[in-house]
Amino acid sequence: MHGLINRSIQCFICDTYGADVWADVVCAAGLGFDQFEAMLEYDDTLTHAVLDAAAQRLLRPREMLMEDLGTYLVTNPKQPAPRRLLRFCGVTFVEFLHSLDDLHDRARLAVPDLELPQLELVGYRATGDFTLYCRWRHPGFGHVMIGILRAMADDYGALAYLEHRGAEGCCERIAIRLLEDDFSEGREFNLAQGLAHAMR
Repeated sequence: MHGLINRSIQCFICDTYGADVWADVVCAAGLGFDQFEAMLEYDDTLTHAVLDAAAQRLLRPREMLMEDLGTYLVTNPKQPAPRRLLRFCGVTFVEFLHSLDDLHDRARLAVPDLELPQLELVGYRATGDFTLYCRWRHPGFGHVMIGILRAMADDYGALAYLEHRGAEGCCERIAIRLLEDDFSEGREFNLAQGLAHAMR
């Protein structure tokens, strides 16, 4: 697993639950080191060991923890790059949804060796009912995606219902029902300012 993903999990646990909890997770997972390096590759078993240890330490289902991780990736003020990358995908939440098919390739432009799931959106703009297919060899990313989608809906000011519909092999399904595209004001985002930050 790419170090950026592992480092994000580490930062999520430290920022949300504290350094002491992270230390407990490190011990329980048997890492043998205190922190992940963002640009290194790690054995996949370490990532799963960390997630399992965190869920056990926090007495929370792993799926719920992964949803919170997805929300953290978008809302963390210390690392605004993920939110900027996602907001560049469209002016409205619906436009953002339709751009998800290309997210894998856009991420690879920024970090060529970063492996992310393949996403495919199927649905109807007129009814607001969509299904997002997440294909990846690592189980559970659909729950991370639900957290990301929930945070992005809030960011755009949209009201959406999200439900994980299970998995078939390496493919997870997320049901999305857009109840209102302009439910609230949403968070401010300046495209020109975001582009300037992204180019630094």
